[in-house]
Amino acid sequence: MTELNPHQKDAIGRVAHLHEDIRRFQQSWPALNTPPDQTPPFTWGQLERQLSSLSATPNSAAMVRDLVTATRKQAPFKPAEMVLREILCIASAVMDETFRDTPEHPDCYSPDLEEGPMR
Repeated sequence: MTELNPHQKDAIGRVAHLHEDIRRFQQSWPALNTPPDQTPPFTWGQLERQLSSLSATPNSAAMVRDLVTATRKQAPFKPAEMVLREILCIASAVMDETFRDTPEHPDCYSPDLEEGPMR
């Protein structure tokens, strides 16, 4: 059996961490047994533009692109409601004039997000 290199070990660790985040989320927020009401479709670019517009400060507006990109990267791997929660956390953070670089709400922070299309 071939030994894993550090990059492979890191990737496996990230996947395990993501899987555990999803499991905890689904445990806290089980799927609803009602017919889905769909939101109107919008693009990641439109989301980024609106969040930038809503930002309380120029520094917050400057963070939007990175935050949306990070959320977009992992969206395909997460339940839609979990992605929605992350978007709401971004909105809350950028609209807060007192927001700092370190999150006060750990549920709104995921340090290892990856890119992908919005569902």
